[in-house]
Amino acid sequence: MKIGAYQFAVTGSIAKNMETISKAVRLAAEGSARLLVFPECALIGYPTQDEQASNVDLQALETAFAQIQQLSTENSMYLLVGSVTKDGDAHYNSAVLFTPGGGEPTRYHKRALWGWDIENFVEGTPGGIWAIDELTIGVRICFEVRFPEYFRELYREKADLAIVLFNDISDIDDIERYQLITAHLRTRAVENVCTVLSVNDASLYQTAPTAVIDPDGRVVAELPRNAEGLLLYDFQATAPSFGAQGRRMISDRLTK
Repeated sequence: MKIGAYQFAVTGSIAKNMETISKAVRLAAEGSARLLVFPECALIGYPTQDEQASNVDLQALETAFAQIQQLSTENSMYLLVGSVTKDGDAHYNSAVLFTPGGGEPTRYHKRALWGWDIENFVEGTPGGIWAIDELTIGVRICFEVRFPEYFRELYREKADLAIVLFNDISDIDDIERYQLITAHLRTRAVENVCTVLSVNDASLYQTAPTAVIDPDGRVVAELPRNAEGLLLYDFQATAPSFGAQGRRMISDRLTK
């Protein structure tokens, strides 16, 4: 299955972000992508950088959701988009999955809330695991990469692919943070014996990568930092390496 990730400079304008999302879907369709993912809060901008989550224009957001669903259906493509969502009085930092068959999009709400997230969002509940074609795919959001427990949930569900949406940027060129978060992603791939796909906002300086990491921790595809671009990767679930077989055997024992 061809998977893709699109990094761009996310703004506080839903309309402007939608222009970029629409362009990205067209480019990914030309590359025969089946699944395309976008950064954390890609649709509305990260609230504390632009506005509070409670001030999001819900009517504009509903219109954008309908447009993304149409793009998904027209291009026979699964689209995973970071956005604020609202349920009752609660606002969530969500990953929203749109499917080509239509219907209500499914959502995963970020659970590892700290700092600005606490000021804007309510903590979500376990989930974010979906079947896409023949694959099991899980999603996690930004700060959750620091905690192996969230990814162990994906291991227990036998996820083939773990996706991480980031909005992790800095106003200084902090290459050490970029390398540290890349190391976290590589570790999550190794310890859970699954491929990891990450995507980040490209505003300012990126401190997390847009990349694909294989189950043995190798970075097999990566976009240049701090520039808009599309990553495409032909993902296939393959037989585990000798070391991966050992990690699965022991992990199965530890997670019983």
